[in-house]
This record gives sequence, structure tokens and C-alpha cells, in this order.
Amino acid sequence: MTLAIDTRDLVQRFLDVRRMTDALAARLSAEDQTAQSMPDTSPTKWHRAHTTWFFEEFVLRADPDYTEFDPSYRYLFNSYYEAVGPRHPRPQRGLVTRPGIVDIGRYRSYVDEAVVRALDGGRLGEPAQRLIELGTHHEQQHQELLVMDIKHLFSIHPFGPVYVERPADDQSPAAPQAWSRVPGGIVEIGHDGRGFAFDNEGPRHQVLLSDFEIAERAVTVGDWLEFMADGGYDQPGLWLSDGWATINAEGWRAPGYWQQVDGQWTTYTLSGRRPVVPGEPVCHVSFYEADAFARWAGARLPTEFEWETAATHRAERRGQLLDPDRVHPGRAGSAMVGDVWEWTASAYLPYPGFAAAPGAVGEYNGKFMSDQHVLRGAGAATPPGHERITYRNFFPARSRWAFSGLRLARSAA
Repeated sequence: MTLAIDTRDLVQRFLDVRRMTDALAARLSAEDQTAQSMPDTSPTKWHRAHTTWFFEEFVLRADPDYTEFDPSYRYLFNSYYEAVGPRHPRPQRGLVTRPGIVDIGRYRSYVDEAVVRALDGGRLGEPAQRLIELGTHHEQQHQELLVMDIKHLFSIHPFGPVYVERPADDQSPAAPQAWSRVPGGIVEIGHDGRGFAFDNEGPRHQVLLSDFEIAERAVTVGDWLEFMADGGYDQPGLWLSDGWATINAEGWRAPGYWQQVDGQWTTYTLSGRRPVVPGEPVCHVSFYEADAFARWAGARLPTEFEWETAATHRAERRGQLLDPDRVHPGRAGSAMVGDVWEWTASAYLPYPGFAAAPGAVGEYNGKFMSDQHVLRGAGAATPPGHERITYRNFFPARSRWAFSGLRLARSAA
């Protein structure tokens, strides 16, 4: 069931989302917004321009009253839409010094005003309105990426710049781990059609599950310190072959952003480098690390279907979502949505009956259903209102610059 879109609500949501992107960028200098720390990340100003290009390309280009802001932007700020045409290479986005952030700000304002005028003038029918709705959720995805990417950039600075000041952390441990039994059977999986969802969240379908147990809270920093102390990174029997090769090639012996300083483990946060916090969910671990930890703990990662089924019983509970004055996970609790995205055992594959939309916009999700793993929940950089228990995030197994953690599962014996 697809509900009709209220144009006034759509305008307000569009403007609210656009303001949030600018608010996140406002704490950054022009130099901060231009640099690119690795090929997987993008400069802040590129995120600001690309999300604007999305509305220009897929919504405004069909409006006969619209005049393109700058033809070169179609090449510079297309991400991966092959049907649109050639684009600037992703690894070289940090080399594009022009346009600068002032020009990008003008571009954003120009497109914002054009979208609102077109909506108010009744020139955009329901298909275009649906694309605006998709574009706002697309921009929220890029808000999360913006935070992830600036964290990575700042983390490799010799002095670890501070994005936001916040109080010292509570160093007390989390509650002991507990388990909840979840009955199996034939369960309904996927979005039910009420409200917005990305195409990869459907079609809704049935899955057969055996009884299982799922951990009450995410794996914490304290848990991870025990894994490390027990030689978790040095036992090949715990690791998938690709994982063992990766951690040795990369020299990983701790989660991303961790360093030992004067014999104490610290982590880089967007409030600077700080001592690790035992009661927080462990963050910035790869699928390989999550899988190895689960094996060390005598458990396993849940499938995405188990995860979604368990989360339906905690649907109203939320952990830490994006707060520009924090941008960091909270303490580990019983919520399954928030704090850290949770790796599952599931490969990112289409649901039965999935079909990508026609045209360039159909490249949004389906083309990535290869060599990726599903994460569920949400993280401390996920904007409020963007989270759903059916949301299927996905990354390659070695990725760990996302706010990624894990929750354990086991068969109900």
C-alpha cells in the first residue's frame, strides 16, 4: 500500500533535510570540506553537491521552466549512474578544488528554490514527488556518509581535530550479557508498504526460521578487550580465510580508530582521541572481525531474517541516532536500532521477486547485490526518522569506517 504524498509535508521535509546537511557541514572549514582521505570516502562538499545534483537530475531536468545551474556539474557530481553519462572518477574527488564551498552553497540554494517553486506551481506530478521523497532519504544516507567520511579524514590528522566538544564518557561497564529466545516458524520479512522504503527492502515475503536466541545487547568495548586479551587477532582458527589474510595484510590488531597511548587503549572520536569506553558497543569493526568474535564467543552472527524478527519485539526502542552535538554511540542497551549498525551473517542479495526500477534511478541499490554483507539497525550517524527495522544497509566484508558493530545469536538448543 502506497500512501498519497501531502505536498506541504513534502516541501517541509525537503527543506528540513537540506538544512541538516548544511548544519553538519557548517562546522567544517573550506579545507576540511575539500579533502578526501581514501578512495571509499568523499569530500564533504562533494556530498553537498551530489545530493543537490540528484534533485536537479531526476526531478528538475524534466521541468520545462528549469534552467540548469552549471552543465559541468552533471559530470563532476554524478556518483555511479551509468545511464546518465560519464562522471568524474571517485578516487579523484578530493582533487576537484573548484567549485568551492561558496559555489556549492549557491548551487544548493538555487536547486532548493527551484524544487519548491515547481512543487508550489503544481508542475511536478506524483512520480516526481516520489523522486523528491526518495531524494530526501538519499540525502539522509549522505548525511551519514558525510559524518563517517569526516571522521576518517580527521582521524589521520596528526593531532586528531575536534568536530564537536562533549563531556567526558562514563567508564562503567555494561550490564552482563543476557539472551532472549525467539520462536521460529514461517515469518514475514520485508517492508509492508506503509510509508517510505528503499526498493531493496521488498517485496515482503515468507521465510522459515528455526527457534533461536539473540543477545540482549550489542557486543561492547569491554567484551572486545577480553577477545583481544585472549589473542583473538592471533588465532587463525577463529577467522575466515579472507579475514585472516586481510587482518595480516592490514596489520589489524584492534578495531578501527583504536591506538595504544601510554599503555592504554584509546579511540578517535569526533570529539578527539579518548580512552575506550567499556560500556559502549564496539564500533568500527569489519564483517571479518565480527564473525571471528562470534566464533570466539561460542556463538554466531544472526541472519538478517533472524535479526528483523527479533527486532519486531523491540520496535519502539531506539539507541543513539545522529545528534550533531554528539555523533558517537551511547551506552549498550536493549535497543536493536541505533548506536551501531550490526553485521549479520547474510549476503546482500535480492528478495524473491525483486525488480529494479526502470531507468537510471534503478541503479540505486540492485547493481550492488554482489560481494556485500547486510548490516541491520542504525548507527550514531543515522539521522532520526531515517531508521527502520526493515532497512538493509550493506558494505564489503573488509569495511570498517562505518559505525559498525555486532550482536550475537545462537541456535536454541
